[in-house]
Amino acid sequence: MTSPDSADKVLAHPNVQRVREALTAAGATPEIVALSDSAPTAAAAAEQLGCEVGAIANSLIFDCDGAPLLVLTSGAHRADVAALARAAGATSVGRADPTFVRTHTGQPIGGVAPVGHPAQVRTLVDVWLEKHDQVWAAAGHPHTVFPTTFDELVRVTGGTPVDVAG
Repeated sequence: MTSPDSADKVLAHPNVQRVREALTAAGATPEIVALSDSAPTAAAAAEQLGCEVGAIANSLIFDCDGAPLLVLTSGAHRADVAALARAAGATSVGRADPTFVRTHTGQPIGGVAPVGHPAQVRTLVDVWLEKHDQVWAAAGHPHTVFPTTFDELVRVTGGTPVDVAG
């Protein structure tokens, strides 16, 4: 469990600060929340936040013909790699390993945010997230999230809305 002191420490983490700065630079008002436990799954995050699992925007990094592809998918379903390949116009799309994820985002699996990466990452945003007035995304650390909307996710990431489930 995260104590008030450790919550302050988590919120001061350099990755979280980069996410906060990127959101602010994009015109968003970041309200980053420290979770009491890490949220390695959408179900774990939804339970802690008291929201539907579909309102969790999972940040998944894929290896798309050798380049990173960030897919923000609703926690209510899985991304279909064939659908992702079609949407990205790629020959090959597969889940990235932890080293690839960290190299391209600077963030650990379980805490990958939609923004705050060393360089812009091509992004697809699941249209299923639009069903929720508020969605929650990771904020650069496994113990942090922030509330946003589908439209704001598309805007701050420069993402392309797609049906990632095929």
